[in-house]
Amino acid sequence: MDRFENMENFIRVVEAGSISGAADRFGVAKSAVSRRLKELESHLGVQLFHRTTRQMNLTETGRSFYQQAQRILQDVLEAELATSQAHGVLKGRLKVALPLSFGLMHLGPAINDFMQAHPQIEFDLDFNDRQVDIMEEGFDLAVRIAKLPDSSFIARRLAPIHSVMCASPDYLARHGIPQTPAELVEHQCLAYNLLKDFEHWHLQDAAGKAIKVKIHSCLKAG
Repeated sequence: MDRFENMENFIRVVEAGSISGAADRFGVAKSAVSRRLKELESHLGVQLFHRTTRQMNLTETGRSFYQQAQRILQDVLEAELATSQAHGVLKGRLKVALPLSFGLMHLGPAINDFMQAHPQIEFDLDFNDRQVDIMEEGFDLAVRIAKLPDSSFIARRLAPIHSVMCASPDYLARHGIPQTPAELVEHQCLAYNLLKDFEHWHLQDAAGKAIKVKIHSCLKAG
């Protein structure tokens, strides 16, 4: 029994929500996924899932093991990466998803420097603001301005990002300057529809307190 492969198989089942979902997503037989899961439960001597005919839910023990397995596999991956970088030449193809404006403005020069240092790396860049499915679409890396969902992905914070509220002088001359956040609902606002809650703006008052404001979105973009 390969413990690491069985742990990875377990994580895939958790994130896919079912054995068949994990098998379809990673192109392996459903029977192989089921067998590895049974091997792992037998080795541990515990039940990791509550199973019904329609769904699988983690047991309390399974949830704890999932969190620990994520950390273990991440440590192994980082150790392997550090070793290969120290003793080998980086080569191959990297498929990377990048936000359009942020990617062009900030990451283009960094990628150029990286290619100069590692000429055997080939980049396949996808400049797009949509939230790609990294596993389903075959990406090796994604740079995103977003909260990280609960997953087994390895993430690194690159930099903070700040948004500002602004309007053109002509617009303010015609419609006036809002004096309070609540008045924004009376104004024509731009909604970024790639956000889940795009009908609200999240602001801070002078004291730094978070405020959630409903807006009238006359224009949606994404």
